[in-house]
Amino acid sequence: MMMLVNCSSCRTPLQLPSGARSIRCAICRAVTHIADPRSLPPPSSTWPATPPPPPAATFGPSHYAPTPPSAHGRKKAVICGISYRYSRHELKGCINDAKCMKYLLINRFHFPESSIIMLTEEETDPFKRPTKHNIRMAIYWLVQGCQPGDSLVFHYSGHGSQQRNYNGDEVDGYDETLLPLDFETQGMIVDDEINETLVRPLPRGARLHALIDACHSGTVLDLPYLCRMGRTGQYVWEDHRPRSGVWKGTNGGEAISISGCDDNQTSADTSALSRITSTGAMTFCFIQAIERGAGTTYGNLLNAMRTTIRNTDVGSGGGPVSSLLTMLLTGDSGGGGLTQEPQLTSNEMFDVYSKPFYL
Repeated sequence: MMMLVNCSSCRTPLQLPSGARSIRCAICRAVTHIADPRSLPPPSSTWPATPPPPPAATFGPSHYAPTPPSAHGRKKAVICGISYRYSRHELKGCINDAKCMKYLLINRFHFPESSIIMLTEEETDPFKRPTKHNIRMAIYWLVQGCQPGDSLVFHYSGHGSQQRNYNGDEVDGYDETLLPLDFETQGMIVDDEINETLVRPLPRGARLHALIDACHSGTVLDLPYLCRMGRTGQYVWEDHRPRSGVWKGTNGGEAISISGCDDNQTSADTSALSRITSTGAMTFCFIQAIERGAGTTYGNLLNAMRTTIRNTDVGSGGGPVSSLLTMLLTGDSGGGGLTQEPQLTSNEMFDVYSKPFYL
């Protein structure tokens, strides 16, 4: 019989095998020792109202994995960059995306570096590689102990896909998915799971921003409302609540996703925009919009990102990029417009031109 215990350091729930007296946490590597159950008082019939806060983040010797930052920190982020190196699925810009996003969060939005978990193939710690298990555990850490006033960021740069939905909860009949490093053996992470673990626990007063640079990512958080914006900047909110009535919103908090493209579109991995190195088009355009001061409202931010992708005069050096991106995205060099349009989804509808953007 399995017993559920909390890690003594980061409070992650761990399944203790029957008869075991200690267990090592897969997240922070701390060892939790279990007392002899005969010496413990009888278990209470109710959970405590408030779990004890975990200890503050500390860093030990270099041969030990760092203890994750406090789950009650004001700003926390999980950043995933997956290049699928040495495979036929290889991407060039995703690790660059992760590094750039970390720099932006620290230097522009004042996220403590100790409150950011990076998952990339460059990480030497096996628990910081972007496998399905590690991404799941990082998401759990991100929302664990979330309190009013907290600001959470989940950034993902990698492959995205779709699979047939059979319960009728998707408007287009497909679930959106993220592809971890080991997806070929462990499977994909489906939007239903992302919604359940990342969105629904958010308490009132907390906010989450998901920045998803992947194909088919428009509704990958399964949020109830999608902002359908035209090229002139006019918009309407589409209702994506499932017909089954299952609630896909939060527990009172705020969840907003900015993704690289619509569910039926692909997202570019290219050097055409930065002119220096490969990046995801969505991540580059998001950072550029922020740096150029366009991140005042959600509407201005989304318009600036879309303009950068389709503009014929982007970047510090200028020059045409639309035809190149069209070939990358559609395989068509004859024009006809880009198929990648960044999308905005939310747990609630709002005026995108009056609501300030901030992390």
